[in-house]
Amino acid sequence: MRPTRGTTGKRWRYGAAALAVLTLGVASACSGSPSSSKSSSSESASASASSGGGATVSFPRNETLYTSGTAYSAPSNWNPLDTGNYATGTQGLIYEPLFLYNPLSTSSSPYLPWLAASGSWNSAQTVYTINVRPGVKWSDGTALTGADVAYSINLARTNATDPYSANVSTVASATASGNTVTVTFKGTPGYTEWQDYLWKAPVLPEHIWSKFPASQIATDANTNPVGTGPMTLDTYNAQEVAYQTKTGWWATSALSLSFKFKYLVDVVNGSNDQELGQLTAGDIDWSNNFLPGINQLISAVGGNSGYSLKTYYPTSPYMLSANTVWLEPNDSVAPMNNVNFRKALAYALNPTAIAQTVYGGITKAANPTGLLPNLSSYVDQSAVAKGAPTYNPTLAKQYLAKSGYSGAAITLQVPQGWSDWQDATTVIKSELDAIGINLQLLYPQANARTANVNEGNFDLQLDNNAGLDSTPWSYYQRVYQLPIAKQQTSENNWERFSSASDWSLVQEAATVPLTDTAKLDSIYGQLQTDFFAQEPVIPLWYNGAWFQGNTQYWSDFPSSNGADQNVPVMWNGYIGAMTTVYALANLKPTPPASS
Repeated sequence: MRPTRGTTGKRWRYGAAALAVLTLGVASACSGSPSSSKSSSSESASASASSGGGATVSFPRNETLYTSGTAYSAPSNWNPLDTGNYATGTQGLIYEPLFLYNPLSTSSSPYLPWLAASGSWNSAQTVYTINVRPGVKWSDGTALTGADVAYSINLARTNATDPYSANVSTVASATASGNTVTVTFKGTPGYTEWQDYLWKAPVLPEHIWSKFPASQIATDANTNPVGTGPMTLDTYNAQEVAYQTKTGWWATSALSLSFKFKYLVDVVNGSNDQELGQLTAGDIDWSNNFLPGINQLISAVGGNSGYSLKTYYPTSPYMLSANTVWLEPNDSVAPMNNVNFRKALAYALNPTAIAQTVYGGITKAANPTGLLPNLSSYVDQSAVAKGAPTYNPTLAKQYLAKSGYSGAAITLQVPQGWSDWQDATTVIKSELDAIGINLQLLYPQANARTANVNEGNFDLQLDNNAGLDSTPWSYYQRVYQLPIAKQQTSENNWERFSSASDWSLVQEAATVPLTDTAKLDSIYGQLQTDFFAQEPVIPLWYNGAWFQGNTQYWSDFPSSNGADQNVPVMWNGYIGAMTTVYALANLKPTPPASS
């Protein structure tokens, strides 16, 4: 799933006429909602949800939270190890991790104990002990124990089809004694990847998963999921999936968390105008869709033009940052293999112009390192001051002359239908034309574009695979990973930049305890210095963690200026890993308007 992907070829323009166009979009979209229409009395609504072609089920509107913005196909899979296919909410609503990561935390430890009551290293930092939270039960009534946690870790350690196997590659064993799990390592632990396992990987029920054939642990659809989370699977159809709040969820007694809604229905995405129509009509309460022009409704004169809409920030950039968009050269072919040509690109481009012109201020220009704002403490300001490129067409022309570029056509490709990226390419073309680069734009279908990049059949492309993480390690792994394969299907080092010394630094960082901040700062500082000298990719802007809430039925959405500063995102990899569950638990029914 690409969170910025436009599902239509059109995008809303900005300015005085935009609001009228948006209003017309609302009127035309409501009749085509994939979730059935709700009565104006707000007392009940048909969710059109049925399981296996059974009878339609109605959900009371005042007890149901409707979400959208994650699913692009019919829900049919609740296997948390099938990370590219599982239905929205599989991880987070049903299955849960040992810890949660809070990217908005200002404390020294942004990791929140979840199914683990605590976790710690021994003094030598060679053995990790997990104390499993007591009193937790699976939804079938079976108690969660340390054996489930040890089983989950050992499954990843011994079965390469488990998507978290790389995170535990240095684990030697995980053994349980009651609710205590002892994890030993082979040689130096992979501290960073192990930390990622703790907040990203689901804990699995051994009494169920052990019955799957080894070859099917990550492919079985698991249509009767048994988890520890706050909800259970209720029903589903081609257009949506419905979950029901579970009584006796452990976090209610342990953390005073509870959902005020009885049902959560996640609706499969429609077109941009359809999604906007559902949101403004109150058919969707929580949208994680990219909705071009939403800032015009949020900031419109007259109180949101009558719509009670909320975003995380009340003004620009409106959204939290989710991933970094790079201009990615194919560094293995001329002229992109010339560092002066890449520096010409870096100085010729104005990320702020893209953020404002294309996105109307609902995204931010990227820091020149490309590291997301939650990693700002890792940015080496000295390296930035000495080497970071800034928009300077005059200097760009000088680097272009040094490169020996003679005017050959250079292509830039992005997927057809990713309307915001297509608009961004026109800004990029204008800026590169201005310094004398002959840029041609290509819009292949998404699958064709991916095949082109995997095989190295491109000059320039846009890439947003550098997503939100708790340390810079995965970012630099994505930039520098070696060796370079003929088919770069892992999405790491798609630009095909070869630097053995920098890849060695990335590997070294993985083996440094996260508490050794001085050593990590030194390594990441050197990587930033090298990055500016090389410009293997050019960071441009941060895609938003798109979130829009309608307060017609539910209030107290996450907000930068409120008490609920949690991650308002239902995307896979966010809910059930970050603090979305806290945001859901903080929602309250909106009091009826006084007559």
